[in-house]
Amino acid sequence: MITTSDLRKVYPAQGREIAALDGVDLHVRQGEVYGVVGTSGAGKSTLIRCVNLLERPTSGSVSVDGRELTALSPAELRETRRSIGMVFQHFNLLARRTVAENVELPLEITGLSRRQRAAKARELLDLVGLADKAKAYPAQLSGGQKQRVGIARALAGDPKVLLSDEATSALDPETTRSILQLLRDLNRQLGLTVLLITHEMDVIKSVCDSAALMRGGRVVESGTLHELLERPGSELARELFPLGEGEPLQGSTLLDITFQGEATAQPFISQLARTYNVDVSIIGAAVETLGGRQVGRLRVSLPGSFDENVVPIGYLREQGLQVEVAA
Repeated sequence: MITTSDLRKVYPAQGREIAALDGVDLHVRQGEVYGVVGTSGAGKSTLIRCVNLLERPTSGSVSVDGRELTALSPAELRETRRSIGMVFQHFNLLARRTVAENVELPLEITGLSRRQRAAKARELLDLVGLADKAKAYPAQLSGGQKQRVGIARALAGDPKVLLSDEATSALDPETTRSILQLLRDLNRQLGLTVLLITHEMDVIKSVCDSAALMRGGRVVESGTLHELLERPGSELARELFPLGEGEPLQGSTLLDITFQGEATAQPFISQLARTYNVDVSIIGAAVETLGGRQVGRLRVSLPGSFDENVVPIGYLREQGLQVEVAA
């Protein structure tokens, strides 16, 4: 649904150039919620602005729903942008317009009658749970309610793609959870493809199907969450499920074990201890639910060197577990 190829964006700055994007390749599949995470300055917001060409890339290509945006004429681009909704961090609501009038704003250039615009706004406000706030003004709303209005406005053109630029970073944790749940519900109800930008791993963990990690204008890792958890040495997996910096006992082997689905209910640690008469020390653990499926990571220490633990490690892998020797 969304594909970027060798995407670059360079800004001139005091006689030199700064590369905000340095060859970004990204593929977001139809109907998924895809999160891009990274620290400030990683290039996340520049990327999302280049996806709908609010920023024109220096080079590379952007395709949305099979259309290469960078090759479109200005008129064709305006038409295509109607299928791309955008939710902003700071809401961008007009203070002198009511909630309903803010939602109607994108519809004023589509040729719909006033009655049709009002009916569409009522439908969208009901969808985001704000039907009773249609006549209120932004100043009368909480931060979470303002963001729901922003989401309703982004949906006014019946988009196929919804872009979210740090939409929850200005909200408290409880409101953040409600907005993320709303985005997931809209994804499922409307078949929306959602690309969201965030600096919070909890956002990725709670709502995304796939994720990419950006650093220095590049995508350094990407994949579905379940692929990332199964990938040896995955930095994103470590960030999603941090196990601390526990040190192994002297002369022992430190293992990171990832388990998913039915394996979460299996007593593999106690079975390992009984089968091989080995003392297993648990250093850290984390269990979460991703996409309705339980996933966990466990850091354990086995006495002896790696060579002495080849058989127990092989046993764990035979149980369908992802096992890495931790550095």
